[in-house]
Amino acid sequence: MGSRQVTSWQDRNITVAGLGVSGVSAARALAGLGASVTVVDGGDSEGHRARAAELEVAGISVRLGDADTLPEGTDLVVTSPGWKPGSPLFEAAAKAGVDVVGDVEIAWLLRGENAAPWLAITGTNGKTTTTQMLASILRAAGLKTAAVGNIGTPIIDVVTGDETYDVLAVELSSYQLHWAPSVRAHSAAVLNLAPDHLDWHGSMDAYAADKGRIYEGNTVACVYNVADPATEALVVEADVEEGCRAIGFTLGAPGPSMLGVVDGILVDRAFVENRQKNAQELAEVKDVNPPAPHNIANALAAAALARAFGVEPRAVRDGLRDFRPDAHRVSYVDEVGGVTYIDDSKATNTHAAEASLAAFEPVVWIAGGLAKGATFDELVQKSADRLRAVVLIGADRALIAEALARHAPEVPVVDLERTDTGAMLAAVREAARLAKSGDTVLLAPACASMDMFANYNKRGDAFADAVRELAAESA
Repeated sequence: MGSRQVTSWQDRNITVAGLGVSGVSAARALAGLGASVTVVDGGDSEGHRARAAELEVAGISVRLGDADTLPEGTDLVVTSPGWKPGSPLFEAAAKAGVDVVGDVEIAWLLRGENAAPWLAITGTNGKTTTTQMLASILRAAGLKTAAVGNIGTPIIDVVTGDETYDVLAVELSSYQLHWAPSVRAHSAAVLNLAPDHLDWHGSMDAYAADKGRIYEGNTVACVYNVADPATEALVVEADVEEGCRAIGFTLGAPGPSMLGVVDGILVDRAFVENRQKNAQELAEVKDVNPPAPHNIANALAAAALARAFGVEPRAVRDGLRDFRPDAHRVSYVDEVGGVTYIDDSKATNTHAAEASLAAFEPVVWIAGGLAKGATFDELVQKSADRLRAVVLIGADRALIAEALARHAPEVPVVDLERTDTGAMLAAVREAARLAKSGDTVLLAPACASMDMFANYNKRGDAFADAVRELAAESA
């Protein structure tokens, strides 16, 4: 489909891949515009059948148990984000000359004439937090906004709904960007790049290229991470509108066209007059919750996008003060016996775990799960001097144990083979045994959760429940 504008959806034969939240949203919206829609999904559970029945009442065909065959007459496939590019359905579509796009692409094409501009955010880690920070800042500026995309309400529902917005804060995953060739944001940020989802993208270069799509056609600002040259390289390679600027963010003192930190103050040297000499105070580090280094970087990126949209400094400060992070993102759980317990179950890859470990010292680290092809040597090397001890759980814990043996052989390691529902409680008890007063017990698994838990939220909940049980026993 590329960037071709669709003028009518009448009589289109569209296949929607996936019966999840975004797939259902796309199917309903397109059917409502007159398209003939068929949803395909490889599942055939009771839940699948219930969702299928609801769609069929709305005149949408659903085919369960077969996600590989392209329905006859299909002229467009709309995929849910997680489907891999090499899926048989997409190979059949390519053979038939049928375009494949994602729900974000459809949302972009369905925007009205006076649609709200998009401020878009991607990166290996920090996307959701930064998007929510940005939305909080925009609200503090008196703007009507919503945090959408890879977060909250499906973006198709937002752009086709009755509510009108001044601007949208849009989180985009690499999956979504892969399937969204037409999206052109007002301004966008790539927070960081580290190996992740390589089983889906095939290579680090392909992963980075999909992330870099977020900069295509930007009109005002391409925001990059000064500490991560790969993000700046994506800006250099992007085809942007004339006059669009490269804006860096750094935890150090900023140069011109950057935001950074000076003496505990977040400052702007990008959106000020005479940026060669002047800087604008935006907020204090203590206004950021929590004020861990990686989260200060998130705040600077959010501030850069807000400032690119013309938001006043006061709103940046007020928005950051108002912001409260979601659960399982460097979340304080409790203090027991002088030991602080922190839940960062959302740290599902090595880059996120490294940022989390860098915020505390000394640490008893609870780690492990599904590695998703990751290696752990660099993470252990960088974090070894912070580790009091390590408790390992999950299917791929041996990979972390091997890295610890190579690079931190003096650090005590407990290897828990259990995968039952009591495994997290056992891990917390072991961590408590190893910790000393003043230490932090940190759940930052560096791995996905699905070997033992339904998702990272359930894993974090299990950790918090175990800490509360420990606290009750110590009371």
